[in-house]
Amino acid sequence: MKLKKTLMLLVLITFMLSATHGQQEQGKFTNHGPQLTASMIQGSIFVTTTDGTEMIYTVVRGEPAHLLGYDVKTKALKLDKPLGDADGVWDMAQASDGALYIPGASGSLFKHIPGTQEIEDLGIALTGETYLWNLTAGKDGEVFGATYPGCRVFRYHPKDGFSDVGKGPLVEGENYVRSLAFHQKTGLLYAGVGSHAHLIEINPKTGTKQALLPKNFQEKEFVYSLEIVPGKNGNDRLFALLTSGSLTLIYNLKTKKFEQEVEGMDMKAIIANPKSKQVFYTGQSNLMQFNPSKSIALKKIIAEKTGSANAFSWGKDKNLYLLNSAGELVQYNPKTKNTSVAQLEIPGQPIPINAIMAAPDGKIWTGGYLAGGHATFNPQTGINEKHVGLDQTEGMAVQGDSIYFGIYPKGRFYVYNTHKPWDIKQYNPKKIAQIEEQSRSFAVLSTSKQMMVFGMIPEYGKLGGALVTYDIAKNQTQTYQPIKDQAIASLVQSNETVIAGTTISGGLGIKPSQKEAVLFGWNLANAKKTFEITPVPGATAITSLIKGPDGNVWGIADGVLFIFDAMQQKVLSTNKLYDYPPFKSHVWRSAFLVLHPNGQVYGTDNNQLFKIDPITKACTLIAEDAALLTMDKKGILYFKRKTNLWSYQP
Repeated sequence: MKLKKTLMLLVLITFMLSATHGQQEQGKFTNHGPQLTASMIQGSIFVTTTDGTEMIYTVVRGEPAHLLGYDVKTKALKLDKPLGDADGVWDMAQASDGALYIPGASGSLFKHIPGTQEIEDLGIALTGETYLWNLTAGKDGEVFGATYPGCRVFRYHPKDGFSDVGKGPLVEGENYVRSLAFHQKTGLLYAGVGSHAHLIEINPKTGTKQALLPKNFQEKEFVYSLEIVPGKNGNDRLFALLTSGSLTLIYNLKTKKFEQEVEGMDMKAIIANPKSKQVFYTGQSNLMQFNPSKSIALKKIIAEKTGSANAFSWGKDKNLYLLNSAGELVQYNPKTKNTSVAQLEIPGQPIPINAIMAAPDGKIWTGGYLAGGHATFNPQTGINEKHVGLDQTEGMAVQGDSIYFGIYPKGRFYVYNTHKPWDIKQYNPKKIAQIEEQSRSFAVLSTSKQMMVFGMIPEYGKLGGALVTYDIAKNQTQTYQPIKDQAIASLVQSNETVIAGTTISGGLGIKPSQKEAVLFGWNLANAKKTFEITPVPGATAITSLIKGPDGNVWGIADGVLFIFDAMQQKVLSTNKLYDYPPFKSHVWRSAFLVLHPNGQVYGTDNNQLFKIDPITKACTLIAEDAALLTMDKKGILYFKRKTNLWSYQP
């Protein structure tokens, strides 16, 4: 009898669990596939294989990125292979033993023998370093690499493996080693640091370091690129590109003196004529030439509209070759002065979705990460349309018949008239503003006052994001700094007031000076702050604000839901929803919330899709691997999984 009752109880429990599981799974998930593709190339290099074939290697961004190899003579694609988990590569270097090394954006170093079809993943270069920037070849088969976020330099040798050349950060408090160059004659290594500019000379055998950059240039952001070109009588020169701006310093490695300052060099690649020591580079899409031992005033254009060079090489035929950022192989004959251009076939790769927005016409807009570009998805027809021409979008919002975009880099805003064709050349979308010392606008708010509001993240190495208003009728922007050393991560309107949530994070490469994020009100009529409070003590960022089901403002800060009465300027309640990871380098955006017609609040954060019960505030997990969030008029939720757009219909 007891056994029978036990069996009946087990059956009942199983039924109840099945019923509960069924209720959670009633929603419909649909994968709409990759939305954006790009043929954006970055790290590139010319090499000669062991059989004498001249090749050009480059990497096209994507998830994953692909290493491409082309025959310089025939332009034929000879290699197309994925690079593990890396989504891009900024540089490549060929070691003295002929091996090609590729620094993955994932923190891994890859190895390839030119002319073969194999790629070897050598693993993470240094523990804790999540991004590799430049590489440079040393001696006897060694290579050196630059890392983020530890501001370190590693050495790799096939026999020795990885080692930390600088024995820790090259500059304390900095995150980036952005550029490297190795001087074969002296065995010294040169490293460019950011986001506060430093130029460091390193002895890789002893680890000793010496700072070289003059004080009057240390207010710059990065020593972004480094190149060494040989000179006559041992006067080899180090070229160092400083940003922000495009100023290149020329440092004589023999005399140990800075000789010249050059404006307008692209500096992704330069090359010297081995006989005359003339230096070739690109600037403003033209091929330029000058003698660094003489005045830069003598520089001259030798070929127009060649594009910005990713890599240079002297061919066996004595011609100068360059691969530009558009994937064009340019051949320049120094004798005849003739130039020919061949477009390489760059296979497009899916790129990650960086922004999502549901438009009034029912289409779902997406913006692409790093390569930029936009796409629309029509849920009724399943048609995906590409809209090219804009850089990386951080945030979008609709006002009337127009879509407003917050664009990275350089804190730019664009507006697109949806009644006219998308055509960058015809200024649709058109640039409406650019905010100095500001970089990204994740928070974009359309208000009821024919005004757009943008919340900003500052430039690299800076604290304090701006609140920017744009008066549509007057075509006029106003910039404010409401909160010291904090940036603006979220916005919502409540009557005449814009309510903003902040993040203690600034631009990359600087530590916060403040301890906790705040919520503040901004009166649009008189452009004044109306209140400032801390809704969740100790939280680093308030990344989502919406008008909740009870008419109050709902927000999330570090995994805690808070409900705020805007009239009383009072926090009514706080509820911890989920564990939030410890603060590392920055938090710009994290949680997204939407109020569904069914009365539930849905959100994404910590790479999860969840719902919040409006009465109990209980948080229910719906799906893993979900980020960003928007909702269309039918109540269908859209989110991303890397390159793919997904929808969920509760």
